[in-house]
Amino acid sequence: MIEIVEYDARWPAEFAALARTLREALGDLALRIDHIGSTSVPGLAAKDIIDVQVTVRDFACTPQLVEALGAHGYTIAAEVTSDHLPPLYQGPASDWEKRYFRPPAQQRRMHLHVRALGRPNQRYPILFRDYLCVHPVASAAYAQIKLAMARRDPDDVEFYYDVKDPLCDIVIEAAEEWAQTTGWRMEESPQ
Repeated sequence: MIEIVEYDARWPAEFAALARTLREALGDLALRIDHIGSTSVPGLAAKDIIDVQVTVRDFACTPQLVEALGAHGYTIAAEVTSDHLPPLYQGPASDWEKRYFRPPAQQRRMHLHVRALGRPNQRYPILFRDYLCVHPVASAAYAQIKLAMARRDPDDVEFYYDVKDPLCDIVIEAAEEWAQTTGWRMEESPQ
């Protein structure tokens, strides 16, 4: 079920607690741990689910990830192997490969995405977040669309993502232009 709620000022602290636990579990496997998704944008309405991106050097470490995260109750979702491929993308589909882990049942709701350093899908959510943080009109419009989709049919998750993924691709196009204009770069390592 899709339920969009007003921004919750506790989300950054909840992310920080999750990131500390993940840093302890993963050590040097995690090159960086980022708060991504709508809960990472101040003021943005969102599903009450913290999105976390762990960046790894490459996916050769998958067995170590499964072991380290498994020791903390996370389970790999073997059926989730990639992100949505943006239209007209010119590179290999493997650029959008990822690993996805489900959190322990007793833990706060979250999505744990593991992506490889330097791939487009590692950069995409960070640029998306940073763009929305400094463009309140885009952020508010994005929230309006998500709220309308959730109201239309909160049980139709497929519809929600069928609209949301291309919407994000439109926003990322504007974000890419903004990044070129401003010289935006990902910070070295937030965690």
